[in-house]
Amino acid sequence: MTSTDHEPAAPPRIRTFHPRRGRMTSRQLDALERLWPTYGLTVPEAPGVPIDPAELFGRRAPLVLEIGSGMGDATAAMAADDPDRDYLAVEVHTPGIANLLDLVGRQGLTNVRIAEGDALDLVRMLPAGSLDAVHVFFPDPWPKTRHHKRRLIQPTHVALLRSRLAPGGTLHCATDWAEYAESMRRTLTDDPELVNAHPGWAPRPAHRPVTKFERRARTAGREIFDLVYHRAVAGTGG
Repeated sequence: MTSTDHEPAAPPRIRTFHPRRGRMTSRQLDALERLWPTYGLTVPEAPGVPIDPAELFGRRAPLVLEIGSGMGDATAAMAADDPDRDYLAVEVHTPGIANLLDLVGRQGLTNVRIAEGDALDLVRMLPAGSLDAVHVFFPDPWPKTRHHKRRLIQPTHVALLRSRLAPGGTLHCATDWAEYAESMRRTLTDDPELVNAHPGWAPRPAHRPVTKFERRARTAGREIFDLVYHRAVAGTGG
């Protein structure tokens, strides 16, 4: 383990998300009841038992962490197109969790697991270097200046995420909030072990499905910004 793999010190707990509930359809309720015991896990607020991805998925495969999977459409689509990697989604919106479970069940996806709770607490339960990729698609921009401390993409959080990436692993962020996009780029560029895969913004990757949220953003005239960074491989520099 290198010195930069040490666990970043946990800051005082500041939520990066709004706990969300909502009405669920009968199909979502059924999926939640039937499939949660097999595909779901609850993230404890206190330090939890470390997660062994091989035990969680029943195999050893590259692991992708999806932070804020929303209604799960994008996660299910990517997992279906990428069966050689496992996808661990984390979400706090109960109908979204239930909808992803329904998609997993209907599509027969065996490479998806869904966690309910704080993504940062989940990341702390994962082994260092265990992730092939981290996806942070359209996180809450917390637009008011006094709320910027709640943003997910900030130096301490990025250091934690990076510590869980394998060398060469990918941190991919996307947002439709221009000011947050600039802040993200500065934060990711300033990290000593992350390297931008592109000279600036990344072209929109074909593997990232277009969600209803993204379509609404485009309809409203908001530009979509993608950022793709890799964890530096030892000896290559940053």
